[in-house]
Amino acid sequence: MKKHLLIIGVAGIALSSCVSKSKFTDLQAKNQETEAELSKARLELAECLSDKKAKAEELNHLRNSNSKLLNSIDNLATLSHKEAQNLERSLESIQQKDLAIKSLQDAVTRKDSVTLALVTNLKGELGDLSDEDVSINVEKGVVFISISDRMLFKSGSSKVNSDAKKLLEKVAKILKNKPEMEIMVEGHTDDDPISAPNILDNWDLSVKRATSIVRILQDEYNVDPKRMTAAGRGKHLPIADNDTKEGKAKNRRTKIIVLPNLDQFYGMIEEGLKDQNK
Repeated sequence: MKKHLLIIGVAGIALSSCVSKSKFTDLQAKNQETEAELSKARLELAECLSDKKAKAEELNHLRNSNSKLLNSIDNLATLSHKEAQNLERSLESIQQKDLAIKSLQDAVTRKDSVTLALVTNLKGELGDLSDEDVSINVEKGVVFISISDRMLFKSGSSKVNSDAKKLLEKVAKILKNKPEMEIMVEGHTDDDPISAPNILDNWDLSVKRATSIVRILQDEYNVDPKRMTAAGRGKHLPIADNDTKEGKAKNRRTKIIVLPNLDQFYGMIEEGLKDQNK
């Protein structure tokens, strides 16, 4: 009886040992499976963290780009506003220049009208004189009355001939009707040396002749002296060859130059600008 009980106990212990080992094996297998899944989970977690970091960097980059883009838009808007202002100022400047040009053209037209009327009146008054003795020309809006010295002076003299005063009276009559015009009397000589009392050379003779004309226009015909200038060119501005008698005769001349008063001319321009700005 004891022997049978011993056998049964040993068998029970053996059976019990077999079951625990099997469960242990199962548990061990499950543990390995769990560890594998854990390792996989860790890898996936690491990948997620890495992806999260990349996404965060990308998001930060996008935010920076968006901020720069917004700044660029603001700068572009500011630049466009400045460009619009610059364009507006440029247009205003162009408009002002156009007005100035138109005013200048109008002033020139009015000046040319005055010049044309002056030439017409002069030719009407002096039309009975020879073209060799008196010529009237217009150059760049300036009227030139060229008078041969044989009509005005004796050789080497600065005293005006009495017959010449009739001519100067006619010129003075026209000039007095154009008070807005300036007058320059300019003397010219040939290149022959001067040998006369109280005259140093051709320079001196040309100036004295111009001064004599100015004094007659002022004293005898009441031309305003403030409008007049006396000048001498001597032999230094010939219009013909001094090697011939005819050439010398052409070079001995007195020019009465009639030109617009520049202050009044610019005043006409300013007046035109004021009228256009009203």
